[in-house]
Amino acid sequence: MSLRAESSARPASTTATASLARVRRGSLAALVLLVVQYGFGMYINLYVTVPRGDHGSGLGSAIANGPAMLSSHAVLGLLLALAAIGVLVQAVMARRRGAIVSSALGLLALAFASVAGASFTSSGDAADSMGMAVMTGVALLCYAVNLYALRPVDQ
Repeated sequence: MSLRAESSARPASTTATASLARVRRGSLAALVLLVVQYGFGMYINLYVTVPRGDHGSGLGSAIANGPAMLSSHAVLGLLLALAAIGVLVQAVMARRRGAIVSSALGLLALAFASVAGASFTSSGDAADSMGMAVMTGVALLCYAVNLYALRPVDQ
């Protein structure tokens, strides 16, 4: 008679590798969404005129009443915020300090880009547009750092 003492728990190294892979996948998703969002933002800045009645309105108004591209940009921004929060949560769960810092900075940069974007929609000020673009670039860099720093060791 033999007893099998197998555990259903995965080894720590496998769990850590899976956690890092989730952070990498989330970072890649955020990076792709950011590039699309950046393209939408450039298009809006160059070709879309926000109606005077929408100046100073909130996010809901931009989604419901704004031009189609502005509405798409706002909805994608909300999805991007959820993705950024998800990446930060995965980084915390993976317990990788560098990924936590990079993901938190990425989320913070997105928050500042959002504030600058809302201000730009209201005022049309070029400085707000520049702030939005720079903060988007910072967020892109943060998620690219996650992809590079968390790459598998055998690569």
